[in-house]
Amino acid sequence: MKTKLVDITEIIRSKNSGPYELTIDLMFSTFDWYQKVCAAGVINEDLVCRLYKITAADIINIINFDPAKAIKVTIKRPLCSGDIGETDVYGAQQHAPFLDVEFDL
Repeated sequence: MKTKLVDITEIIRSKNSGPYELTIDLMFSTFDWYQKVCAAGVINEDLVCRLYKITAADIINIINFDPAKAIKVTIKRPLCSGDIGETDVYGAQQHAPFLDVEFDL
């Protein structure tokens, strides 16, 4: 049976982490779900690369942050915030690829 990430998180959001980086926060509804996802390693470089069509070199870090029951993913922005052609100055809509993630747990 597949588990949908949106069903086990309270918050999935993105934001700028400076003008050249984006951070995606996955905040889980329970510590139990957070621990299961961390232990399974399903939020990993391969997943992020597929979701954002980037290479591993574009991933700055993936951090498990126990105090917040959260996994934080930071990647390089494809365009600098506010640059010509950039469509999301605040990086607030870049979490969307995670909304469809599901996995076996």
